[in-house]
Amino acid sequence: MSIVFAILLFSFLIFIHELGHFVAAKLSGVQVNEFAMFMGPAIFKKQFGETLYSIRCIPIGGYCAMEGEDEASDNPRAFGSAKWWKRLIILVAGSFMNFIAGLLIMVIVFMPVKQLVTPVIEGFESYSTVSGEQGLQAGDRILEVDGEKIYVQSDFGMLLSLNQGDVHDLVVERNGSKVYLNDFVMQRHEVKDEQGNTQMLYGMNFTQIDATFSDKVQYAWNNTINVIRSVRLSLQMLISGQAGIGDMTGPVGIVQIMSDTAQASDTTLDAVLNMLYFGAFIAINLAVMNMLPIPALDGGRVVALLLTTGIEAVTRKKINPKYEGYIHAAGMVLLLGLMAVIMFKDIFTIFKG
Repeated sequence: MSIVFAILLFSFLIFIHELGHFVAAKLSGVQVNEFAMFMGPAIFKKQFGETLYSIRCIPIGGYCAMEGEDEASDNPRAFGSAKWWKRLIILVAGSFMNFIAGLLIMVIVFMPVKQLVTPVIEGFESYSTVSGEQGLQAGDRILEVDGEKIYVQSDFGMLLSLNQGDVHDLVVERNGSKVYLNDFVMQRHEVKDEQGNTQMLYGMNFTQIDATFSDKVQYAWNNTINVIRSVRLSLQMLISGQAGIGDMTGPVGIVQIMSDTAQASDTTLDAVLNMLYFGAFIAINLAVMNMLPIPALDGGRVVALLLTTGIEAVTRKKINPKYEGYIHAAGMVLLLGLMAVIMFKDIFTIFKG
């Protein structure tokens, strides 16, 4: 059931993304030739007015095919004939819908929560060595770690783990003022839990609060912004070489992770909420990744739109959209190739495990 839930969730996110393009195009007066879920040969199609609605057999992606999107067209309602700002709205509408969907799912996920952990230090364990006059104190609200903002309490450990070594730059709020702890040593200690397992801990306890409705909405928003930051950090790690293709996960791997998480949950409600959180995480990731300036992605099309609009304004000559279409087609081939490599890697990992 968890796998079925994950597949339905992916389908919903794809539908929401393409629906954003579709609605924006219709409202902008651009002719939509086909609105398709998934790729490949059609297993269902129905013509309503000028638009063909279809469901295709390969459960990857989907598209909203607009007249004159990647080729010249004399149709006055073609995509290329619309004002540049209307085309811009159409292109960003898909990612915008994914972002809104992710935010709303986040709100749903945190609504049942009774208490929230805040990045405010409540106290320290006896073995802790990070407290003192020149260190952290009870009541401190942690604002930043190594130049990165703290949105939710879980950011603290995550950001510390990104930098090797124990020396970090911290910013805390203390008695209404900011305190800067530069080159501060955050030493961890071996601690055994009740089951005898050894953990490396700082010995800090954080404050829990009874969550009001506004607290939950704010927490959902903070988690949404945090996911956007995680995309940036992941891209930085890929560019710097700290991470590679082996660390990337595609739809197959994500479905497996969601299934494992659901099975490890204590109750059915916890399983559903955990999978919904993954859904929100994926929706926000899609919103950000689709706006990267890469050919075939919406971000690449936005860059191309702005460049061609500027060139046409200077030269007074219309650029044939087929040339842009060639670039996006090449980008799509490369992206599909990367997706195939990651998919086979995920499948191999599952069977190997």
